[in-house]
Amino acid sequence: MHAFLKTGKLAAGPSTSGTSKEKVDKKKAPVPWVEKYRPKTIDEVAYQDDVVAVLKKSLEGADLPNLLFYGPPGTGKTSTILAATRQLFGDIFKQRVLELNASDERGIQVVREKVKNFAQTTVSATRPDGKPCPPYKMIILDEADSMTRDAQAALRRTMEKQSKTTRFCLICNYVSRIIEPLTSRCAKFRFKPLAQDILVKRLGYICNEEGLQYEDGVLDAFIETSDGDLRRAITTLQSAARLRSGEDIRQRDVYEISGVVEDTWIEKLMETCTTDSYEKLSDFITSMMTEGYSATQVMNQLQDKIVGLGSLTDLQKATICERIAVCDHRLIEGGDEYLQVLDLSCLIMKELCHSE
Repeated sequence: MHAFLKTGKLAAGPSTSGTSKEKVDKKKAPVPWVEKYRPKTIDEVAYQDDVVAVLKKSLEGADLPNLLFYGPPGTGKTSTILAATRQLFGDIFKQRVLELNASDERGIQVVREKVKNFAQTTVSATRPDGKPCPPYKMIILDEADSMTRDAQAALRRTMEKQSKTTRFCLICNYVSRIIEPLTSRCAKFRFKPLAQDILVKRLGYICNEEGLQYEDGVLDAFIETSDGDLRRAITTLQSAARLRSGEDIRQRDVYEISGVVEDTWIEKLMETCTTDSYEKLSDFITSMMTEGYSATQVMNQLQDKIVGLGSLTDLQKATICERIAVCDHRLIEGGDEYLQVLDLSCLIMKELCHSE
């Protein structure tokens, strides 16, 4: 108080405004393993030899055409082009690359404005640090098969006019949904489903890097549940690692996380179909669906079981597979899961017990 009366100011106390020079250790934010182990260079991309050879030539100074990548999900389409552009442009990657995904608005107006304006800007052939780089930009349109036909039609003229300053890379799962004028302007590369040995090698590498322990057959279980999708397999691996928290990962953990129906349920369902009793079949399906299994997953596994069943003729297998397609369509349209599984199971029971 005495100090305030003399100077009109409160005495200076210990500073709490955050200006102390004490260093606080900040932990790095956790990164999903899909991003953590995404290929950083072209050499790390596995099993896609044709496109890797073309991109390596472009890194050595050759010109790069417009590209169209298509193939199943999780085979490395987006990772490949991102790794290539990072090697091409280095520190100016963000200024030279425009990436639009299906989550972005990509109607005809966006193509006419955002894409066209980005394509029209000119760039130099050197980086700010003096290193040479290609004198063009890259526009990546991920999941291009979800673009409207009008937007694709508006894109073809931009690809022609700005060919000197811009390269396009279209990425899709179904090439048939891309209009012919666009596919004829691009070099098409099909990304093959990854081979099993490639998947095992990559998952084993991640397990070694993260120090994970697992039982025999676990990596095969990851591959079986992912259907050749490496991204899905890595995500399931990370979930299993968090679930076990230091313990050995078991096959049962993989099936629980991925939502795969245990083989015992499928076997019991097939046995119930051979009893020729609707009441038993209805009760069993009720108990199975109360376990929370997805009807789509049940039908997918039933299809694999039916195709490999030796007691059915090819005509009977075709009849059952046709009903699986019908039930799957009903589920997409909002049909009840219990009723669709029951409908399919009744047909299987009919073919097993009442066919001549």
